Amino acid sequence: MDSSNQCSRSEGYVDPSSLISEDGKNSKAVVCQRCGSKVLCPGMAVFAEKELFLPSMRKKNTINQSDGTLDGDTLTAHWLVDDMYTFENVGFTKDVGNVKYLICADCEIGPIGWHNLDDKKSFYVALDRVNHE
Repeated sequence: MDSSNQCSRSEGYVDPSSLISEDGKNSKAVVCQRCGSKVLCPGMAVFAEKELFLPSMRKKNTINQSDGTLDGDTLTAHWLVDDMYTFENVGFTKDVGNVKYLICADCEIGPIGWHNLDDKKSFYVALDRVNHE
């Protein structure tokens, strides 16, 4: 494998192989990047690859004034949880269309994840938006 692949990845890229247990679940606790609050305990979520767009966490005003587009990232590596009560500490935004975004319930940074209101059993937490310990 050539090392040029490593340079093409985004700066916040997380290698999921070091975080997944043999049964496909998170081997480490999932915590907030800002305050360290625990979002998920080890073994509570399954690794899933799905392309989801999440608005930027860095900017308060994420709508581009000139063309009305939303600033954010399309992320593919996620922890999938099938029950909202599995989370240790997560909040939800108001509905944005048919989506609720997941945020840290303590410091309210986010979005760290995504939930489609049409699918009651799918809550996605982006690996790039959280830390693992």
